[in-house]
Amino acid sequence: MNRREVQMLTFSQHGDERGHLVVVEGEQDIPFVVKRIFYMYGSDRNVVRGQHANRRSEFVLINVSGQSKIRVDDGLGNEAVFSLNRPHTGIYLPPLVWKDMYDFSPDSILLVLSSEHYDAEEYIRDHDEFVREVQAHA
Repeated sequence: MNRREVQMLTFSQHGDERGHLVVVEGEQDIPFVVKRIFYMYGSDRNVVRGQHANRRSEFVLINVSGQSKIRVDDGLGNEAVFSLNRPHTGIYLPPLVWKDMYDFSPDSILLVLSSEHYDAEEYIRDHDEFVREVQAHA
């Protein structure tokens, strides 16, 4: 897996008459060791979450319930929107990708796996600053 590209991931599903089980393993199904896990729920459809980029953190986002959309921006003029609506799929986000999460369904639970512990200093919360930083590395 190329660690530098935003990409959709599909995870193994196992199930029978008892229900379903989805397995996600660090360094196998996702390209990093998971150091932090958090999730978002109770966001209204018109709320936009995220609105930042990270200098070091890699993420995998999985809507384990309901659905949401993820808009990503590489700072070089390329933008894409991904719909997370199946609990066995996720999106991989490398460092230096601007992300907006929005259009949450009422039952949405968005699980986030992170390669790093929280560090406020690695967040870029101003889009113009993000673009300048990306273009300086290009």
